[in-house]
Amino acid sequence: AGPLSDGQAVPIATGARLPAGATAVLRAERGAVDRGRLTGPSPEPGADIRPRGQECRSGTELLPAAAPLTPAALGLAAAAGYDQLAVRPRPRTEVLVLGDELLFRGLPHDGRVRDALGPMVGPWLAALGARVLVTRRLGDDVEALAEAVATTRADLVVTTGSTAAGPVDLLRRVLHELGAQPLITGVAVRPGHPMLLAELPDGIPLVGLPGNPLAAVSGLLTLAAPVLRALADRPPPAERAARLTERVTGHPRDSRLVPVLASDADPAEVRPLSYAGPAMLRGIAAASALAVIPPGGAEAHTPVRLLDLPQA
Repeated sequence: AGPLSDGQAVPIATGARLPAGATAVLRAERGAVDRGRLTGPSPEPGADIRPRGQECRSGTELLPAAAPLTPAALGLAAAAGYDQLAVRPRPRTEVLVLGDELLFRGLPHDGRVRDALGPMVGPWLAALGARVLVTRRLGDDVEALAEAVATTRADLVVTTGSTAAGPVDLLRRVLHELGAQPLITGVAVRPGHPMLLAELPDGIPLVGLPGNPLAAVSGLLTLAAPVLRALADRPPPAERAARLTERVTGHPRDSRLVPVLASDADPAEVRPLSYAGPAMLRGIAAASALAVIPPGGAEAHTPVRLLDLPQA
């Protein structure tokens, strides 16, 4: 068919290419056809036409380098005609749960406690950008720990427990015997001060999380998260702060991480939560972030830095 002349109209599907000569589109619900004659309001020139280059023009940057490849980003790339994208995969991560005192089912008894970290660490690592390969429970078996660390095929190894210097805290000894390079052997933060970071002989990083649950969360946010960002070449998140609704006591020398909940009335305020001891999860389970409390504490209405909790 030739181009449309003045006063002519043809049916067209939504999103279809316009026929030559068309100057506007009249939506079907606004017009009617009777014996070959179209009636309805006269649309303005260009009405309901998507012009070429409306969303982007040739050479426009659609996504910056290192942007997360979300479903929307995949759709945008496909719409722009890309068949392949150069990506950096999620870092493969292996979780090793240490400690003979841990139970994996049933109620705590006879001095043994339930493993809270095994079910928690993997999903939070995934929310931080990792591809968790496996969570292995090794107890306090030196040989099993050494073999697991020496033979890992992951990009990052994360252990839970055994980071202190007690008689059955074996991680530091095993790392020394394997020739690992200690990078961080403790952090001035409570809870979580015995957390560690080491580089294995083949260059793979290992993050050692303390065995106390809230201390382990501290290590996840302050050690594991930055390592995962570095492996994936992702920038750090923008720093965020909020005002405390009440005074929070601090450690005399170290920073303290305290679970807080954003106020419904004012998002710029956070309320400190109870049950914030190193072995407790009740506070962190209800929290939206961890507040960084400086040594000595912070008064009510003081702005403090926030570490947002990953959303699994």
